[in-house]
Amino acid sequence: MASKQQIVDYWFSIVDECDLSVDASEAHERCWRCGYKQSLERCHIIPSSLGGEDTVSNLVLLCRRCHLENPNIANKDIMWDWLRAHKATFYNTFWVKQGMKEYNFIYGKSLEDEFAERGITDVSNFNEIVREQMEKTTFHFGHPYLNSATLAGVFRVSLMQYDEVLRTEL
Repeated sequence: MASKQQIVDYWFSIVDECDLSVDASEAHERCWRCGYKQSLERCHIIPSSLGGEDTVSNLVLLCRRCHLENPNIANKDIMWDWLRAHKATFYNTFWVKQGMKEYNFIYGKSLEDEFAERGITDVSNFNEIVREQMEKTTFHFGHPYLNSATLAGVFRVSLMQYDEVLRTEL
């Protein structure tokens, strides 16, 4: 099977890194979907079960979490559409954004709307509350990460705590 470096060298000679969550110089150590620095797995663009081969042109590098979520379909363009659609502008922000999307889905409004309703312009106090609430969470079924629903819950509880602090100060 192709080495991770061979996969990086092949793809980053023909794809524009601006369309992905990872810079070419770090593509051997950061997930091509989420951009987090993780142990990377070789992921088939077209799965072996659908006729995909173990060649550099049919492999990308993803963390375990993203590997489990990638599209399993016999069309290589779908993988690249998926990777580009999930592009994170800054490293280590992808999963926080997923938690924010989940929050919006569950509560029907964005965190930005919540901040506007409360007049929050300096998020440093809110971020401190989030950090405190993160310490009160756990990983689901032993996964080494917090899922989107947990992150959304942390945001909700943090807003409730923020509101309580405001009421106490009044």
